[in-house]
Amino acid sequence: MPATSELNPPKPEPTWLTILRLLRWDKPTGRLILMIPALWAVVLATRGLPPLPLVIVIVLGTLTTSAAGCVVNDLWDRNIDPQVRRTRHRPLASRALSIQVGIGVALAAFICAALLAFYLNPWTNPLSFWLCVAAVPVIIGYPLAKRVFPLPQLVLAIAWGFAVLISWSAAIARLEPATWLLWAATILWTLGFDTVYAMSDRDDDRRLGIRSSALFFGRYAAAAVALFFCGTALLLAGLGMTLHLHLGFWLALAIAGVTWLWQSWHLQRRHLPAQTYAAIFRQNVWIGFVILLGMITGLLL
Repeated sequence: MPATSELNPPKPEPTWLTILRLLRWDKPTGRLILMIPALWAVVLATRGLPPLPLVIVIVLGTLTTSAAGCVVNDLWDRNIDPQVRRTRHRPLASRALSIQVGIGVALAAFICAALLAFYLNPWTNPLSFWLCVAAVPVIIGYPLAKRVFPLPQLVLAIAWGFAVLISWSAAIARLEPATWLLWAATILWTLGFDTVYAMSDRDDDRRLGIRSSALFFGRYAAAAVALFFCGTALLLAGLGMTLHLHLGFWLALAIAGVTWLWQSWHLQRRHLPAQTYAAIFRQNVWIGFVILLGMITGLLL
């Protein structure tokens, strides 16, 4: 007698849902963690009172650019991802979607991002617009960096840094000394949490010849993460003093600092399960939002 699964085979996933998975919109952590530095920047640039339309454009811009970056990454890695346990079920890796569909989705995401960039008005605010343009090669080049550059997470961190520069200049049409403190803090924070993310893939990356900061630092990877988080905290402290932020910011930074200290201590342990690295990565999302809340209260209260 046929098995129940043969009589009632599972329904194929709708194409629209597969495309959502390709865009990673089913996994909001990676989308939110790019949005956070952009929101940090627009809040600080406007001293806590950003115009709502600009905030909406920035949120949509981070969603579209991160989606485009994910699709480009999966196009580059479509023959590598099937060999990695964590990524083998991605739509292009599993051949649930064709390369042509992937390219079409990437182009659509980039077109949406371009339309949003034009909201910044290249005629009245050319700085912000051309920063958007300059970010595109970095987004496209990150997956290639994993093949040739020993610290590809630095390329990703530079892409994250563009979120600060674009959002700050979009708000006030210029960059300030405080902008660069926030930019540097974002670079180090990204290096920290993405090195943690890469630590779960070390065995697969080593086998496949993929570069990562986790492999580059080797047994000192946890110490490197600790230094990155420490540098982030110091730069944010310098930012707080430069902008004369009040108590709310310092309380938020204290919470973040203690959490980063605990994470760094925890990473020193050997043979951690992959779920631990993913959990620490996710924790950095709420850390980012705590800092954002601290920035708002530190400016307005």
